[in-house]
Amino acid sequence: MASTTTAPKPFMQVLRLTQVCQMTGLGRSMIYQLEAERKFPSRIKIGVRAVGWLQDEVQAWVAERVERSRRNSQSTANLIR
Repeated sequence: MASTTTAPKPFMQVLRLTQVCQMTGLGRSMIYQLEAERKFPSRIKIGVRAVGWLQDEVQAWVAERVERSRRNSQSTANLIR
């Protein structure tokens, strides 16, 4: 009989608002505004009166912003030359 093992699910870290602000450099109201505009990862409910964001999603959002910023600055540099 073949043994079926499944890979363990990765640990998901949940960040609170203060941590998200520190990680992104954004303020509370900007995070909520971007989320409402669907330009930032959605929060998840972690308790009756508590919400959080998944660290992987926030990190991916930051990485995408860095990539976009670098791409735009390279385009600008090419125009100046």
